[in-house]
Amino acid sequence: MQYYKDSDYALNKYSEGIVYKFADRIVEVTQEDYLRANPDKTEEDFAEIKALSDEIYYQQDRQEHRTNRKNVSISGMEDCIGEIPALDMELIREGEEKKAMDAAKRLLESGELTQIQKRRFLLHFFRGLSTRQIARLEGVRQQTIWESLYWAGKKLKKFYDN
Repeated sequence: MQYYKDSDYALNKYSEGIVYKFADRIVEVTQEDYLRANPDKTEEDFAEIKALSDEIYYQQDRQEHRTNRKNVSISGMEDCIGEIPALDMELIREGEEKKAMDAAKRLLESGELTQIQKRRFLLHFFRGLSTRQIARLEGVRQQTIWESLYWAGKKLKKFYDN
C-alpha cells in the first residue's frame, strides 16, 4: 500500500480496477462499473483495457524515471555563479581567480556551450560535483561526462587566455 503514494503505476497495477489519478482525487473504475456502463462489453474487454492501462502507466513511470534523473534546472544553478568556483587548478594561477571567474561567466553567456555542456559545466565547475556524481545524476557513463567537460574546458581556456 505504501507504494501507491509514490507510483501511479503501482496504484493502478495493484488495484482491481482501472485507476485515474487527478490532482484533487483518485477515481477507480471497477469491472462492475465498466460492465454496467457498457452492457455490450465483456469481462475480457475489461481485462484488455486494464492490461493496456497498466502498460501505459508502466511506460510513463519508466519515462519519468529516465528524465527525472537528468532534469537539473539551469536557471536554479545560475544563482551560484557568484560563488567561488571549483575551477581546474591548471587554469588558475595564483591571484587569478577573478580572471578565471570572468572567463567562466563569459563562456556561459557566449552560447558556445550546448545545453548539456552548460548544465554539466555548472555542476562541475560551480557546484564542485565530480564526473562520477554527475554521471550518476544523469544516468550516463562517467566517460561521457568527462568528454563533455573536456570540450567545455577547452572552450573555457580560450576565454581565459583572451
